[in-house]
Amino acid sequence: MAVDTEETPQPRKPILTKWLPLGSIQRKLAFWLFLPFLILIILIGVIDQIVMPAITQQGSEFELPDLTNQKVVDIDQKLEDLGLSYEIAGEEFAPGKEKGLIIRQYPIAGMQVKPGRTIKLIVCKGQKMVGIPQVSGRSVRQAVLDLETAGLTVGEIAWAFSDTIPEKVVVFSYPSAGTEIPSGSPVNLMVNRGRATDFTFMPKVIGMPLEEARKLIEEKGLKIGKLKTRTDENFLPETVLEQSEVEGAELQLGTEVDLVVSKT
Repeated sequence: MAVDTEETPQPRKPILTKWLPLGSIQRKLAFWLFLPFLILIILIGVIDQIVMPAITQQGSEFELPDLTNQKVVDIDQKLEDLGLSYEIAGEEFAPGKEKGLIIRQYPIAGMQVKPGRTIKLIVCKGQKMVGIPQVSGRSVRQAVLDLETAGLTVGEIAWAFSDTIPEKVVVFSYPSAGTEIPSGSPVNLMVNRGRATDFTFMPKVIGMPLEEARKLIEEKGLKIGKLKTRTDENFLPETVLEQSEVEGAELQLGTEVDLVVSKT
């Protein structure tokens, strides 16, 4: 007789599940979600308050001094003492400036800078030399334009008398054409006034001190004639009050001009 050896199945024990309150789960989830943001905020605060000031040297700003009109060799040690460096950003011609002088800087003087800043400098490369153009034979107006185009200016204009060239035409310049001089320098002109004459024109000397009036009258080829005085408290002593010839009158060279001067 066969024996049934199959085991009788045992009843399963019920599985007990521990349920957490819903509010506790939400609080834990919120905590873990908020934690990265909290860490990020703390890191930003540390960087802003500690790291960045150390890197940027916050609070160490100072006013940049004026470096212009000084030579680079003279400001080298000054910048080093301030914790600054410099860079020559360019060179330019500068009329009236000595070669090697600083003519511009960036940042400009007075701006707040920090140690470690590089200051850019523009240095003078001397005065630009230009040749005097040929102006003889040209009208005064054209000569002035030619000189200004060349970067020069008109200095004194003297008058010559010649009937071989047109009136009011430049006879020559001095310095002469072709001479190289610094840009912006004046060039004097000798201009033809026309046919030579024995006549001149009376200048205005009223209101001038006597000595200045005497000099101007003699420069015009005239002479001082009689001097009279008149009390006038409105003028300094020896001020010209009247002249015997009106301003602009055509007079022969050597004509005597009488004057009335003030006295107190």
